[in-house]
Amino acid sequence: MLEELRAQVCAANLELPRRNLVTFTWGNVSGIDRAQGLVVIKPSGVAYEDLTPDRLVVVELATGRTVEGTLRPSSDTKTHLELYRAFPELGGIVHTHSPYAVAWAQAGQDIPCYGTTHADYFYGAVPCARHLTPAELDEDYEKNTGVAIVETFRERGLDPVAMPGVICRSHGPFTWGKDAAQAVYHAAVLEEVARMALLTRQLDPSVMPAPRYYLDKHYRRKHGPNAYYGQK
Repeated sequence: MLEELRAQVCAANLELPRRNLVTFTWGNVSGIDRAQGLVVIKPSGVAYEDLTPDRLVVVELATGRTVEGTLRPSSDTKTHLELYRAFPELGGIVHTHSPYAVAWAQAGQDIPCYGTTHADYFYGAVPCARHLTPAELDEDYEKNTGVAIVETFRERGLDPVAMPGVICRSHGPFTWGKDAAQAVYHAAVLEEVARMALLTRQLDPSVMPAPRYYLDKHYRRKHGPNAYYGQK
């Protein structure tokens, strides 16, 4: 089942340790087949060196029920499913505990856009979703993590395509893209801009975000109908 998607999601998962985005098994990647309503995701707690396409787990988007695979799916599966249900543009999702993004999440602060590297990929400050309440955590921690992310985007009027990532308070980052590979790409960019932002803040604690016209120029030269960066 979903042989090509399995291969893509497996390759994307294996890219996480190559990009120094995970330690041990602290991360996962999923991909979705929208036509069939099925999600392929990393199994819980399996070491990356032991990961193969046939060990991935297939779950139903609507119910979360495992339809193929002998291993338990990632413990973050319900978060992935909430995001896929809310944001139909998403084709792949990544969760990591990459240290610089986690640092901002633990501080409970959005990652400000201080320069053009950030603006090329994230159209504004990367949002930090709120803490879950004790009741939300006890009721269904992973599902409600997804609910809080969706709530953040809707309350702030954010476009998940223009803002392909979030950090969760006291937890860490989730990123996404049109497929699993692009979701990993965005995870790597997020970690790098989180590191740059921290260094910038250390140099000047009172630094202000880059001017809005810088953000507009750099994001739009890579995205949208008038983009001109790269080759056609």
